Amino acid sequence: MGPPDDPRKRFEEIYMAYYPALMAYVRRRVDAPDDAADALAETFLTAWRRIDQMPPGQEARLWLYGVARKVLAGGRRNARRQEGLAVRLRAELATWTAPPPDPELDAVRQAFGRLKDDDRELLSLVGWEGLSASQAATVLGCSPGTARIRLHRARKRLARELGAGGLDLSRYGSRAAALGGGRS
Repeated sequence: MGPPDDPRKRFEEIYMAYYPALMAYVRRRVDAPDDAADALAETFLTAWRRIDQMPPGQEARLWLYGVARKVLAGGRRNARRQEGLAVRLRAELATWTAPPPDPELDAVRQAFGRLKDDDRELLSLVGWEGLSASQAATVLGCSPGTARIRLHRARKRLARELGAGGLDLSRYGSRAAALGGGRS
C-alpha cells in the first residue's frame, strides 16, 4: 500500500483492493441494490475519515468488514424505527376524521393561493410562524423598513383577493376591511 504520509493514495489503494469483496459482503446482507450502495458508501466514507486509524495490509480488509457490519446494523435499526413510526402514524390516521368542508376556508385558501410567492412567504412568516416584520426581514434578507412596507402591501393585496372571493372582510376585523379598499 502507499506511504503512510499519503492518506489519499492509501485510501485509493484500499478502495480498489477491497471494493469488490465489500460489495459482495453488503449485497448478500441487504435486499435492495440502493441499500447496498448506501451501506458501501457509508463504509468507505468512514474509512476515509478514519484512514489514520485503519490497520495496515490485510488487516485493513477485516477492519472494513467490521465497519460495514456496523453500518448494516445501524441501517436495520433505522429501518425498524421507521417502520414503527409508520405503523403508529397509520394507526393515528385511521382514527382521524377530516373536518367538514368549509367553503369560507376554501375561499381564503384560494385567495391566498392567488397571491405572488413573495407575498405568500412574507404573510406566512408573520402569520403562521409568528415572526415580527423585523424578524421576517432577517429571514428575507431585506431591511426592516422594506419588510414592513412589503407586509403592508401584501396584506392589502390579500384583503383585495378576499373581497374578490366574496368574503365579508368585516369578519376579519376593521383592519382587513380598511385594507381591502385601498390600492398598493
